[in-house]
Amino acid sequence: MFRLALKSLLNRRGTVLLTVFTIALSTALLVGVERVRSEARSSFASTLSGTDLIVGARAGTVQLLLYSVFRLGEPTANVSWATYQQIAAAPAVAWTVPISLGDSHRGYRVLGTTGAYFEHYRFGNRQPLAFAHGEPFAGVYEAVLGSEVAAKLGYSLGDDIVIAHGIGRVSFSNHDDKPFRIAGILAPTGTPVDRTVHVPLAAIEAIHLDWQSGTRLPGRGISAEQALTHDLTPRSITAFLVGLKSRVATFQLQRQINEYRGEALSAILPGVALQQLWSLTGVAENALRLVAACVVIVGILGMSTALLTTLNERRREMAILRSVGARPRTILGLLCLEAMSLTLAGIVLGVLLLYAILAAVRGYAASQFGLFLGLGLPTAAELYALAAIFSAGLVAGMVPAWLGYRRSLSDGLAVRT
Repeated sequence: MFRLALKSLLNRRGTVLLTVFTIALSTALLVGVERVRSEARSSFASTLSGTDLIVGARAGTVQLLLYSVFRLGEPTANVSWATYQQIAAAPAVAWTVPISLGDSHRGYRVLGTTGAYFEHYRFGNRQPLAFAHGEPFAGVYEAVLGSEVAAKLGYSLGDDIVIAHGIGRVSFSNHDDKPFRIAGILAPTGTPVDRTVHVPLAAIEAIHLDWQSGTRLPGRGISAEQALTHDLTPRSITAFLVGLKSRVATFQLQRQINEYRGEALSAILPGVALQQLWSLTGVAENALRLVAACVVIVGILGMSTALLTTLNERRREMAILRSVGARPRTILGLLCLEAMSLTLAGIVLGVLLLYAILAAVRGYAASQFGLFLGLGLPTAAELYALAAIFSAGLVAGMVPAWLGYRRSLSDGLAVRT
């Protein structure tokens, strides 16, 4: 029966190839949507670990998470340095990492922080940051680059870079009077850290001493050497990460910060914020799944239509098979086997096509969107999707198979005019 089904399909190779390719495209789309969805969630979830609270100016939970961790969007306001020091000195706090955003270098975000960033920041499964080259910054005008920044821009240790005011890819407001020397390059992490330029908090103050409201003050230039003689203690920061001595105190400290009377603050739990982010993107994810499922249905119906169309042309073939001893259930099995073969071939080709596309675009997706698309084996959800496609193809093939089963021997041998 398998050999007979194969020869029958080869005899109609043009229609068969078109049908298989249609199923392959729909399979690649459905499984691709699931792969991108799961990898996006994995990439976001692995960006930050080991941090109990993120504190910033009063804002929405998701907004605070996006700009403080993923470098997306803009903060509503800053946190005063005095407030930061007061919270950092709380008995329940084990460590804090202040961060200051607002500048950039050739389209990459600049993050002002302290040495605590390299000591306490964790990603993935509580993995610490590691240096591929060099060491953390020590001087005011030293910088540590993420792996992607160094690779894309061709930087190495000892090179000088100039920071631009604002976060635009192209800026005409450069802090070119205070260049930074590259002291270290971080190892790849697969997180926004790779696309960040890290400088000391004191450097953020130094480069803005002769600036006000986003513009350089005319006639009040302060050189890099002169800036070092000023008090470079930050007046404010964008946000800060908090690690606690005991997680039992997490909710108590969060409530105290949210009710802080000195200024309007928000303290969020990273895991809870991520869940809220998933709830916001869930509608879009379901819409993409629905579109992909509709494409699969169209592909399966196309296969069923192709089988029905050729069934009328194969009336004589079916009759000859019946005349040499084939039973009706043999015809039923033959047509079901053809439908199963077409669906299975489409699924295999679709998976291969998907992996080829992923291999081609994964570099671009990582550099442009920070989305790391893995080439691992299909996940359980993807296998369920493939099984659903196979089952749908088998069910759709039952319609022409049943019609072939019901036709009599004389139907194929009779001459129609």
